[in-house]
Amino acid sequence: MNGISKGIRKVEIALKWDPSPAGQPPTDLDIVAATYLASEPHGDPAYVVHFDSRSPDGTIYLNRDSKDGKGFGWDEVLTVELYRLDPRYARVVVGVALQQRPARRTFVSVVNPALRIREEYTDLALDDFGGVLGATAAAVAEFRRDESGVWEFHPGVTGYEDDPTDFAQVMGTLRRP
Repeated sequence: MNGISKGIRKVEIALKWDPSPAGQPPTDLDIVAATYLASEPHGDPAYVVHFDSRSPDGTIYLNRDSKDGKGFGWDEVLTVELYRLDPRYARVVVGVALQQRPARRTFVSVVNPALRIREEYTDLALDDFGGVLGATAAAVAEFRRDESGVWEFHPGVTGYEDDPTDFAQVMGTLRRP
């Protein structure tokens, strides 16, 4: 980034997948975002945003939530307004978790999954979870505020294979500077 760059300002994280085959229980993927304080960027999250929630200041919110992948286009969409986040936050990690009801599931069982991370009309990252097929959840993006206050995007999909109920609390530890 050069001295006049505003960095990443507002991003959209979107998921889509096809419905489960006939006779199978629905597949439900959820986008999760966690914010971290500048004083403790790799500690516990300051707060976590997921389905049925939003950030306390309204800067991170779910625009669309699907429980079965039957939507048109992108089934689940989360918006992160980095430029509005309070300066005390220095890091935001975004992840995707598979609901485990009624049985344990991994990405290999999701039909045609897709991930898109974009700023305005520019795709920052595209993925199909092919590198984490045995995972129950995955950290998919990290945004870090540098010393000058500019937000930078750090791509990469990192799988998580334990109980996804713990994922929101540990997904930030899956990613290292």
